[in-house]
Amino acid sequence: MCFKLILICVLLSTFNTVFSSIETELNSDECNANLVETIPIGLTYNSSITTKDTFKEMIALISSATTTLDIASFYWSLLGTDVMPHPDNSSIKGKEILDTIVTTTRRRDLITRIVVNQTTTNNTDLQLLASVANIRQLNFTRLIGAGVLHTKFIIVDQKHVYIGSANMDWRSLTHVKEMGVVLYNCSVLANDLIKIFQVYWYLGTTNATIPKSWPQDWSTNYNKSNPLSLSINEKPYNVFMSSSPKSFCPNGRTNDISAILSIIRNANKYIYIAVMDYYPQYLYSNYRAFWPLIDNELRKAVIDRKVNVRLLASHWNNTRKSMPLFLKSLAAFNDSSVFGAHIECKLFVVPAFTPQQADIPFARVNHNKYMVTDQTAYIGTSNWSADYFVNTAGVGIAITPTNSSHYSIRDQLQEIFERDWNSSYANIYKF
Repeated sequence: MCFKLILICVLLSTFNTVFSSIETELNSDECNANLVETIPIGLTYNSSITTKDTFKEMIALISSATTTLDIASFYWSLLGTDVMPHPDNSSIKGKEILDTIVTTTRRRDLITRIVVNQTTTNNTDLQLLASVANIRQLNFTRLIGAGVLHTKFIIVDQKHVYIGSANMDWRSLTHVKEMGVVLYNCSVLANDLIKIFQVYWYLGTTNATIPKSWPQDWSTNYNKSNPLSLSINEKPYNVFMSSSPKSFCPNGRTNDISAILSIIRNANKYIYIAVMDYYPQYLYSNYRAFWPLIDNELRKAVIDRKVNVRLLASHWNNTRKSMPLFLKSLAAFNDSSVFGAHIECKLFVVPAFTPQQADIPFARVNHNKYMVTDQTAYIGTSNWSADYFVNTAGVGIAITPTNSSHYSIRDQLQEIFERDWNSSYANIYKF
C-alpha cells in the first residue's frame, strides 16, 4: 500500500513537471501581431498610417497551413455570383481565398474544419468546400430560440490566428471597411481559441444541446481577472479572449459583454469606440426591450471618473432610424463644463464613388467592431446591441500593454481610430 502511494505521488509529480514544461513552452512563444484592415476601394485619407491588408494577410495565413485549418464564420459569399449576376471585378479576391483553402487543403492533406451558421439555401462556396473540409452548421433557433453564429476567426496549425470583423465574403475584402488582428506563432492563444471552436463544433452535431456544464478540457485559465502574460512583437502584454453568449462559455471564459464592460470600467482617460451598429436594445426579436448595460457604463465613466468618450458608429442604407436617437441621448453629455468630461458621437459614411459600387448590395459600410482606451485594445466580431451578446455567438480579444513607454498595438489602434474620427467620412449627425 505504501509502495502504491509513493508510485502515485511520483507519477503526479512527473505529470505536473511535464505539464508545467508544456505551459512554459507555450507561454514562451514569441508572438508577432499585425492589425489588419480592409479599406474600401476609393476610400483615401490624408494620413501616413499604414496597416496590413485583410485579403493579403488571409491569403498568407491560409497558405502557411501545414497540418490544420479551423474556420468559424457567419456565412460564405466569396464568389461574386453569390451576391449578384454580374459582380464587380474586385470579387476575384474572394475566389482567390476560396481557391487557396481548397488547393492548400488538398496539396498538404490538411485537416480542415469549418463551422458556419445554418443556411437553408444551397451555397456554392460550401458545396465546393465540402470536397476538402468537414463542415458543421449551427441551428441557433433550435439551440437557443434565436440568434446566429456571428463569429469570424481562423486558426492555422494551432498557432496562428485571425480575429476580426471580416466575413468570408468578397465584399469584406474590397468594399466593406473591416478591422482585425493576425497573430503569428501564438500557440497558447491559438489553443485557447480552439476551445471556443470546439464548443461550436460540438453544437454543430445532429441533435446537440447546450450542456449544463461543459467539458473541463474546454475551460480556460485566461480571462479578465487572470489574463495571459505574453510577449507580442517583443513587448509585454496581458491578453485574454472572450466569447458570447454566456451559455457557450465553459468554466473560466469571460463572457463578451463582461469583457467590454470591464474594459470601459478600467479606462482612466478616454474610451474610443468604433462599431457598425450601436443600439441599447434588442433588435431581432418581437420584444424590443431596452438594454442599457453599455449605455450606462459610458455615462458612468464620464460622470464618475471624468473619462472622455468618443463613439464612431456607421451610417448606411440599413441604419435604423432609432440609432441617431440613441446617439443623441449620449451626445447630451457633450459638455465638459458640466460633467468634467464629455461624450462625442459621429457617424462614418463609406461613399459609393461609382454607379457600379452603388449597385453592390450590403456594401460600402464601416463594419468595424473595436474599442481602444488609454489601457486596452479590444477587437471583436459583434455589433453592439443586446442580441449579439445574449443569444448570438461572437468572440473578442483584449490586448493590454504592460509597459506604457513602448509603442504598442493599443497605440496603433488609437491612431487608426483618430484617423477615421478626423477624416471627411466622419460627420457629426444633425441630431
